[in-house]
Amino acid sequence: MAGAEYRFRSSWWLPDVPVARVFDAVVDLESYPRWWPDVRTVRRIDDDTAEVVCRSRLPYRLVVSMRREHQDPVGGQVRVRLGGDLDGILAGVLHPVGGGTRLEITQHVRARKLLLRRLDGVARPFFRANHAWMMSRGHRGLSAYLVGSPD
Repeated sequence: MAGAEYRFRSSWWLPDVPVARVFDAVVDLESYPRWWPDVRTVRRIDDDTAEVVCRSRLPYRLVVSMRREHQDPVGGQVRVRLGGDLDGILAGVLHPVGGGTRLEITQHVRARKLLLRRLDGVARPFFRANHAWMMSRGHRGLSAYLVGSPD
């Protein structure tokens, strides 16, 4: 990947929530707008693909297709191929830790949206901060969603 390339790593601790519940929530893309404020819409394309529209603090939205490449509930692993405004891979690995779950998220993407590519040189710190803000809101939203949902 060349130009406007980003690597992100996030770790979400979800105390008192078993891996299976976290996994089910993470692979249920259509539920994301209920708990993640920056995920505005999700449109299912087929059994393995959805179109996700995101918007955080900065004044642009991302339209990203997410195509399932690997999903292993027993091993707590999921990986999706991203297309649209971002091209790359998003992966999650879930670990049982002390009665809860740690979700490790890695992303390796290249911006395809023209605005992001053009502004990459000067706005990269803002793009990275925006991503961190969005992931923080996702973590808080998922935690609240899982606490409020039945076992």
